[in-house]
Amino acid sequence: MTLPVLDALRQKYPKGKITCIVPDRPAEIFENSPAIDKVVIFDKKTSLWNKIKLFSSLAKEKFDLVIDLRNSFFGAFLPAKKRSSPFRFIPKELKHSRDRHLFWAGFSNGPIAINPQSLRIRPQEIKYIEDILGGHKLINSDKLIVIAPGARSQLKCWDKENFSQLARLLISAGWDLILAGDKGDQATCLYVADKNPKAMDLSGKTSIMQLAQLLKKAKLLITNDSAVMHLASYLNVPVASIFGPTNELKYGPWPENKLVIKKDIACRPCEKALCRFGTLDCLTKIRPLDAFGQISSFLANGLVAKDIDKKNRRILILRNDRIGDVLLSTPVIKALRQKFPQAYISMLVAPVARDIVEGNPYLDEVIIYDKDIKHKKWMRTLKFAAKLKKKKFDLAVNLHPTNRTNILIFLAGIPVRLGYNRKLGFLLTHRKEHLKQEGLKHEAEYNFDLLKVLGVTGDPSDLFMPIKTDSDLYADELFRREGIKSSDNLLAINPGASCPSKVWPVERFAQVAEKLAARYGFKILILSGPKDMALANKISLHYGAKGKIINLAGKTSLSQMASIIKRCTLFISNDSGPVHMASALGTPVISIFGRNQPGLSPKRWGPLGKADKYIHKEEAACIQCLAHNCKKQYACLKAISVEDVICVAQSILKFMPDYKLE
Repeated sequence: MTLPVLDALRQKYPKGKITCIVPDRPAEIFENSPAIDKVVIFDKKTSLWNKIKLFSSLAKEKFDLVIDLRNSFFGAFLPAKKRSSPFRFIPKELKHSRDRHLFWAGFSNGPIAINPQSLRIRPQEIKYIEDILGGHKLINSDKLIVIAPGARSQLKCWDKENFSQLARLLISAGWDLILAGDKGDQATCLYVADKNPKAMDLSGKTSIMQLAQLLKKAKLLITNDSAVMHLASYLNVPVASIFGPTNELKYGPWPENKLVIKKDIACRPCEKALCRFGTLDCLTKIRPLDAFGQISSFLANGLVAKDIDKKNRRILILRNDRIGDVLLSTPVIKALRQKFPQAYISMLVAPVARDIVEGNPYLDEVIIYDKDIKHKKWMRTLKFAAKLKKKKFDLAVNLHPTNRTNILIFLAGIPVRLGYNRKLGFLLTHRKEHLKQEGLKHEAEYNFDLLKVLGVTGDPSDLFMPIKTDSDLYADELFRREGIKSSDNLLAINPGASCPSKVWPVERFAQVAEKLAARYGFKILILSGPKDMALANKISLHYGAKGKIINLAGKTSLSQMASIIKRCTLFISNDSGPVHMASALGTPVISIFGRNQPGLSPKRWGPLGKADKYIHKEEAACIQCLAHNCKKQYACLKAISVEDVICVAQSILKFMPDYKLE
């Protein structure tokens, strides 16, 4: 960032003789600079005697002007007619170090138009790079990206595995990659190159001036907060820079086209030499997929970064109810991430829903609020709100109104609070009338209604259920133990639900399983929660005499259940959370509905997958439903016959190439 000062000095004093005192590491830049007449190499670790000798020789130069950008001994005591004052007040509006250096040097108008002339790339350096690019048929490439994964401090360095994954994504998108850096960066570059053989590794193989020529040939530089970033900035090469604890307003890239990739956790930018939490979340929370999305948008947008929404840097989504409701909220997470790519996004859920969102690539944090046990007492809820306040959220989106959640976000001091005008809705800053009970659209669509005020849109059917490696290993071992082969046809059934008014008779589940197994050779699995074990056991007893059934009710976590459902051919269930899990995983599902109230109907709660079906006998439902106090022995559910379900199953299976009707 010294070069703009040299340019400005050369413009102001075209006949002046400029001496520059620099450390050894960047000396190459200054030794070849046409703006400098003399370069003095200074080693700050040298002996006091050598420093005195250097000072004495410089004093004999009789300088007219001394500009010290580091407030050192030399700047304070070298004889000169005029010098930069260490006590000069720098205006607050001058944030960036480049502009502050210019001001310090006496160019008080701050950022000025400067013709870059202090960096001279010699013909032999140009030829060296052109020979390399020509040898790899990249000399005329307009898709060349340079990645420099190093930085002087490890605290500024994004992890090498993240760079490796980002490189893979860029290569798959058709970009040509070159890895660059000095000898200290070779280990990182070698790791990335080993994982991405199509990337060329030039780390430790270029001088600074050769690197400058390489950057001039690039469409984009991707790097950390580093010296290479500032070199590219001086050359006006587009830069995408990854920032952690340092402040991009002071030290960020400064070419005409620039992108800063960051994660605005509550404590950044701390500008500290060590992370006080020992986690360095400001860097580790930046995912390769997030970086790739922002870089792709930057490139597609003509190397113009989209305006960053400074008001919504930290977002909290709240959905503190059942697993199906949380699953239907996952499209909101993705939509918010797409609208606010650099935001830190957290989601508050109940303990039972942890597996639904933990591992979601669009979330940075999952917060667990246990209103039934851990946080049941109000004093603990108040303490929980105090912890939320420390996270400094800018925006809260409460998808499911409850007294507690509205109180929580109010006490947490979140400036913008979106939600529905019920359950202490007056505590919100932005309220929408609650009309979900009318059931005019799907729950996933209602979720997006809240986001309209933010200008956020998305696909309500784009559900996401994370699959964990441990859960896949569990499913592998289970299938091995039960003798299930990858070629076997699997039918999973869920006889449980949150309310008796949603439970189809278990003997009919058993009959459906029996007939479909006989017709299609299915192996049958029962998947339910712990409270539905009695229902599952009845099916096992009924079916057991006629064939093998694998009863997993109450034996799996939600994540393990997801790994199993993902491998099934068909899933048949009551109206319940696992229905939406199957939809998210792409497993065709049949969902059985009884009640006919608009707010509880399939129109609001039906499965969203393309091959999914639901069964609902509206004509058999009561005008006014008494739910679990039903006086008609759930006639609406009993109106759905075994053959009804078999018929719907056939309508799904006939479009699947691996199945033929007998």
